[in-house]
Amino acid sequence: MELRRARPADRPAVRDVARRSLQASYSLGPKAITSAIAEWYSEDRLAEKLEEPGRVVVVADEAGQVVGFSESIVAAADTATLLWLHVDPAHRGEGIASALFEATREELTDLDVTGLRGRVLAENTEGTSFYEHRGFRQVGTDTVEIDGESYVENIYAESEQWGREAVQTDADRTVYVDHDNQERGSKAPFQVVFTEPEGDNRYGYFCSNCNTLATAMDSMGRIECESCGNVRKPVRWDAAYL
Repeated sequence: MELRRARPADRPAVRDVARRSLQASYSLGPKAITSAIAEWYSEDRLAEKLEEPGRVVVVADEAGQVVGFSESIVAAADTATLLWLHVDPAHRGEGIASALFEATREELTDLDVTGLRGRVLAENTEGTSFYEHRGFRQVGTDTVEIDGESYVENIYAESEQWGREAVQTDADRTVYVDHDNQERGSKAPFQVVFTEPEGDNRYGYFCSNCNTLATAMDSMGRIECESCGNVRKPVRWDAAYL
């Protein structure tokens, strides 16, 4: 079996694997699955994904047949999110998911990614177990809309302690995300960001749901991530922190 980056010629096979995988793994109706495939894996959308910087699509090619694929996206702070990992139901139980996962990690490591997160629809118990068996822990939830209905996604992160990580702000300033110091958000935790590696002065927060810096706080100490809507509600007055 060959594990490689997806090519334009793989688009029909990728779409078929996604359709069969969704049918086997979720209690979605035919209309919902058709809508999801049309939105996420149409010819045009797949062409965009394969050209999009930071988007990584890896396929499992068995004798010229695509039997599985993964889709990831690189975000801020050297972190990537594994969005989907689909295996054709006819080829499950052959270790393809594990092989795809490892190949995906290698591709992301080549892009200097040091932290990996994963998303899986909550009703997919096989998918949630997949992450948990690899030492990931659930750190939040989000919702995804399919054919006009909202479905809960579980968000997983590697459980080891990461320490403080240097990241660049939009103004090219270096700040430090403390991955071990976090506060609850409505979708996923907010991690505290400091102005220096020693952690003496607080700069703001890092939204672990979408991997972006969040520094805007209202007068009551409430933070909302402008990128994904993740909200940190204040437990007391703390506007002075920013």
